[in-house]
Amino acid sequence: MNVGIIGCGTMGSGIAQVAATAGCSVMVYDTKQKALDNSKAKLEKVLLRLIEKGRIDEAEKNRIQGNISYENSLKELAKANLTIEAIVENLEIKRKVFQELESYQTQDAIIASNTSSLSIASIAASLKNPERVIGVHFFNPAPLMPLVEIIPAIQTSKEVKEKVVKIISDWKKVGVLAKDTPGFIVNRVARPFYGEALRIHEEGKADFATIDWALKELGGFRMGPFQLMDFIGNDVNYTVTETVFKEFYFDPRYKPSFTQKRLAEAGYLGRKTGKGFYDYGENAKKATPTKDEKLGNEILDRVLVMLINEAADALFMNIATAKDIDLAMTKGVNYPKGLLAWANEKGIDWCVKKMDALYNEYHEDRYRCSPLLRKMSKEGNKFNI
Repeated sequence: MNVGIIGCGTMGSGIAQVAATAGCSVMVYDTKQKALDNSKAKLEKVLLRLIEKGRIDEAEKNRIQGNISYENSLKELAKANLTIEAIVENLEIKRKVFQELESYQTQDAIIASNTSSLSIASIAASLKNPERVIGVHFFNPAPLMPLVEIIPAIQTSKEVKEKVVKIISDWKKVGVLAKDTPGFIVNRVARPFYGEALRIHEEGKADFATIDWALKELGGFRMGPFQLMDFIGNDVNYTVTETVFKEFYFDPRYKPSFTQKRLAEAGYLGRKTGKGFYDYGENAKKATPTKDEKLGNEILDRVLVMLINEAADALFMNIATAKDIDLAMTKGVNYPKGLLAWANEKGIDWCVKKMDALYNEYHEDRYRCSPLLRKMSKEGNKFNI
């Protein structure tokens, strides 16, 4: 199978490695020769590291590298059966590139976008054959993260959807189907992990270190929300939150935080700048959490129920199946449990009571309980995962 990759940044290069490892003939395109050279050099380093760890041998390294060519002309992707775009998150730029690509390719070639936030329908609408377009959202780093969100647009043909589902499976990835809505599954459902943690801090209930401690030590999350935001970058995380907020017509559930906005404006972006919610300087004093289990459980319960509520609402709105929602959160962002399975464990009644208590305290639509949770509570049902 011939695979084209548009853009050879971290994500594009990672997807190219995945496809080449699966035995595909991969053509990586970028407008800048320096970027292509860097991508090739980084792949060499990655593969050498895998040899050092005993994951692959020299023959496998050579096979993977031999499956990839680096091109500075989009015309070279004419023979690709599947092309995946991984460039800047700008709708007009993506449309322009896709229109040019379509002029070189046959009508049965599939064109996919790795966008994490833009409408697949909007991208597809720019082409003469929009039924060939689909979203395939990998997670960073693509070779390591198992999840791929597959997002058919309303124009996408059933045949294209089925082909892509099979390709992602053949590439040894966990594919989940998501409706073409803002944030798809992961970037929508995960918003309260950041947003509610920020809200708890802004209310003065706990500092960053204590909130992170509660989610990690008591909740089992690999990283606390403030550690994770610093790792992602406050500029990136804030922009995703802002985009989801706007795309959902300013639904208060997704309202961004001024605390994070000010950090981004100040250039305190996290690890990459040496300062964010935490100070990463050489002589910085390590933040110490208040290890109060009562407070920690209150923090965990509040963030967790908001996450569960968001997952339930995604199911209620037919964004994805219950199975795919839980797979997305465990395989895409390494949650310790699927949120709907967690809801079953905590009890649906517990979820409804917690959400109603938050709404009664704040009287904000941010804390409205999902109709699905309320219905399930009345009927005594559990999520079928």
